Amino acid sequence: MKRILVYLKPFRLRMLIGFIIKVTGTMAELILPYILTHILENVIIQQNIGKIIYYGGFMVFFSLIACIGNITANRMAARVTTNFSKAMRKELFEKTLYLSSSDTDYFTIPSLESRITTDTYNVHNFIGMMQRMGVRAPILLIGGISLTLIMDKALALVMITTLPVIFITVYSISRKGVPLYTKVQKSQDNMVRVAREDAQGIRVIKALSKNEHENRRYDKVNAELSKRERHAGIIMGIVNPVMTLLMNLGIAAVVAVAAMRVSKGLSSPATVIAFMQYFTLISMAMMSLSRMFVMYTKCAASANRIAEVIDTPDKYKITENTEIADEMHISFNNISFSYFGKKNNLQDISLKLRKGERLGIIGATGSGKSTLIKLLLRFYEPDSGEIRINGRNITSYTREELSSMFGVALQNDFIYADTIEENIRFGRDIPLEDIITAAKTAQAHDFITATADGYSHMLSAKGTNLSGGQRQRILIARAIASNPDILILDDSSSALDYKTDALLRGALDENMSGSTIITVAQRVSSVKNCDLIIVLDNGKIIGHGKHEFLLANCPEYREISDSQMGGAFVE
Repeated sequence: MKRILVYLKPFRLRMLIGFIIKVTGTMAELILPYILTHILENVIIQQNIGKIIYYGGFMVFFSLIACIGNITANRMAARVTTNFSKAMRKELFEKTLYLSSSDTDYFTIPSLESRITTDTYNVHNFIGMMQRMGVRAPILLIGGISLTLIMDKALALVMITTLPVIFITVYSISRKGVPLYTKVQKSQDNMVRVAREDAQGIRVIKALSKNEHENRRYDKVNAELSKRERHAGIIMGIVNPVMTLLMNLGIAAVVAVAAMRVSKGLSSPATVIAFMQYFTLISMAMMSLSRMFVMYTKCAASANRIAEVIDTPDKYKITENTEIADEMHISFNNISFSYFGKKNNLQDISLKLRKGERLGIIGATGSGKSTLIKLLLRFYEPDSGEIRINGRNITSYTREELSSMFGVALQNDFIYADTIEENIRFGRDIPLEDIITAAKTAQAHDFITATADGYSHMLSAKGTNLSGGQRQRILIARAIASNPDILILDDSSSALDYKTDALLRGALDENMSGSTIITVAQRVSSVKNCDLIIVLDNGKIIGHGKHEFLLANCPEYREISDSQMGGAFVE
């Protein structure tokens, strides 16, 4: 919780003003029973209507102060809570964007989504309640006890004896809430994961008639979440009934003692009436505190999950620039890497590319093709070896320096709900002329201009109103629009027909001659004209060279070629 509360620091002055207003309104509320006692004991017996109206006016005045003060303080608290939550969500979201890929894998995307939404909502609710009830309830409790001690010590002591029992009970139960709600949030993560998967794969689910199967899968995680919520709710639900019971027992004890004291002339009926009003206020304060304890358990569990992400150390460390004289644009030197430290996903990878050369990477699924690209982009750090660009270790580049060199198109990259133009521009300062040029190179210009509104055509989220090949061409246009030094096409033309693929490769050769192009593909036809082709198998390079050399000397490459086109290619 301490880590999350730092977001309240910018609002300390507003919170202080709100606190003063809240205290003023609550104190005015506490005075009302005291004035009533004075009227009943001292004013009514005088049978002076003027004095009754006079003191009644005092009660109305303090009632208005209490009302206006509480409304004003609550409005200020709402604004503070909103701004606090905004700042917290902003930093949490920003942190998720800069998490290393290994940290993202650790937290998982559904869990990060849940932390940004459900967990921040739980913290938001508690901070709001803390400012509204967290100020008012203690004042009512302490002030009410103090005034009752002044009015009648014996009755006050009877009431006070019940409060420690109530506090210990509430505290003991609430301590169990944090681990319970932590488990609830983990189950929430699982439900978000399944819902997210099904939303992304809804077309496949319908095509394969797996609606009922996915319903059962969702029901399973939903039932697990309901079970944990029910368990937490049952435990935390004990608080209010037990507290109400103890408060009612306290009231019964106070009434019994009050009746005895009135009968003996030790107390007056007016004092008992005012006393019961204070007891009601104290009861309300205790109920509010119990609600805060319950909400605190949810908030603490959520705050810990939020802090876990925000406090994750940045693994993107920048090392000293140890540039060496190297004519090579890109160098992989004895790179080995493992995702989980159990087996090498890449082993002893070495290759060199001059600027403007074309590299083709081919291999079976799971051979390490995309992993190689992720290391070049520094999504992950290699376990051994080094990668250099222009003679510099990539660890010596800042994020901005490194990312500015690349244009990347991935097979499962994302398209967001905006125009085609903005999807290609992607928030960069790229003029429309360059966007059109990139679209022409990516073979996307014709189908874009065929729409009624051209580059202003709105795309749906994930580009569901485009075909697979059209989506890929938009993504390729995005990758080349900034004219990058290094263009990476990671299986980004798999949905293109052979003719369009050939036209795309020809256009890249013509318009991107100054860029180093790395093509990851399943098709031999997509890489056969590259200056260097490497064949990966189980994370190792089992063949490297040009197309003709590999056909003659690499059985695995020849087998891939023959299985696809029988050794022939269509240009």
